[in-house]
Amino acid sequence: MSRSLRRLMAVSIAFLTACTPVPQHPGQGTATRAMSMTPDLPPMRMFPGTGIASPTRPNAEIARDFIDLSFYMESGRVVGRFTRFEEPVSVRVIGDVPPSLTPDLRALLGRLRAEAGIDIFLTGAPQAAITIEAIPRAELNAAVPRAACFVVPRVSSWAEFKQVRRTPTVDWTTLERRDRAAVFVPSDVAPQEIRDCLHEELAQALGPLNDLYRLPDSVFNDDNIHAVLTSFDMLILRAYYDPELRNGMTRGEVAVRLPGILARLNPAGQTGPGRVVNDTTRDWIDDIETALAAGQSPVGRREAALRAVNLAGAMNWSGPRDGFAHYAFGRLHVGYDNDLALAAFRRAMQIYSASPETRLHAAHVTVQLAAFALSSGDGEAVLALVDDAIPLARAYENAALLATLMMFQAEALELVGRPADAAEVRMDSLGWARYGFGSDANVRARIREIEALNPFKEI
Repeated sequence: MSRSLRRLMAVSIAFLTACTPVPQHPGQGTATRAMSMTPDLPPMRMFPGTGIASPTRPNAEIARDFIDLSFYMESGRVVGRFTRFEEPVSVRVIGDVPPSLTPDLRALLGRLRAEAGIDIFLTGAPQAAITIEAIPRAELNAAVPRAACFVVPRVSSWAEFKQVRRTPTVDWTTLERRDRAAVFVPSDVAPQEIRDCLHEELAQALGPLNDLYRLPDSVFNDDNIHAVLTSFDMLILRAYYDPELRNGMTRGEVAVRLPGILARLNPAGQTGPGRVVNDTTRDWIDDIETALAAGQSPVGRREAALRAVNLAGAMNWSGPRDGFAHYAFGRLHVGYDNDLALAAFRRAMQIYSASPETRLHAAHVTVQLAAFALSSGDGEAVLALVDDAIPLARAYENAALLATLMMFQAEALELVGRPADAAEVRMDSLGWARYGFGSDANVRARIREIEALNPFKEI
């Protein structure tokens, strides 16, 4: 076995999103350059939260997305009535509130007011339409395993939720309108993970209850590629609170009004019928969930990923679902069959690179391809990969992805004989890493993982 393949087996860079847990302990390989070069990490860096622009798709296509997002649950259950909050919408925060939560929430509320036109505000009052409660991850997962964060209706606290969690009280399909909801986020994880939870769960408290794997430009997609609300998401929410819609409407009543609403809100989208994309089958969803489930056996996960790849091909999908199936397949084969893994990542990159709608997806795949290039000692190839991906990670406000790409860039700069530039990039990456990965131990673990891929450093 070659030295580079041993490194890939020892250090599998399984980076997907900020919501993927990062290692809590150093990786198996320890680089020769000690972290004493950076004994004190620089201050944490945060994004301003000013807005995420995504490509505009035809309104006819967006209308279909709106209906499927609004009138189905993730389980496939039908939602019979359209519901939303009556404005203004008050939001309060309780629990073990970490320092980063409130500034990130204020930025999000500002975006919801400016981009979605929702009258929403933060309050210190003891009651609010939406309560955000921060609790330790272990406590959250003990009640709802495998949930990074979630939102439920008709309750205003964790204690209240625990009393009614197996009753119709927290069944979204029984609502006539939305009066109260609670968003539960972990209090002791990386700041980016908390922010990402705020974006998705607050958006679902306000609007769509479903996630669709077919969406290329939305947080309402269980692939978790997008970390924060995009312009597509804001358009969906703006339409949700349009005066032409009201609580209690049926699917048909909403569908009749949507074309006019979207034409007014998004005139650039009046470009034709758009693509007709077939529904994601339950079999494919089950296979993807099995492939990503940490509790499953490695063999079972790899087999599930292969079924997802084959089913995506049989359905003639080309885009987020096909690319994600190959991506998941590749990640599960790193260290098991590296040739298959590399081929899968290259195929995922080919699929994602075919459309500007999935350019962020391609940036995620770049991490995997950069790991292979670095492990083979090809610094120039690493630089070519990350140079295109770093601006995308920055534009889409993904600090974990940005920091990881910059760490690869630093290693590659050392390989090509530019140590001063490498040191500057590495130091710049650390501020973003503190936001993306949380604790200093997690930041150092990520650095060690990437350093260990460099074949000219001992592990």
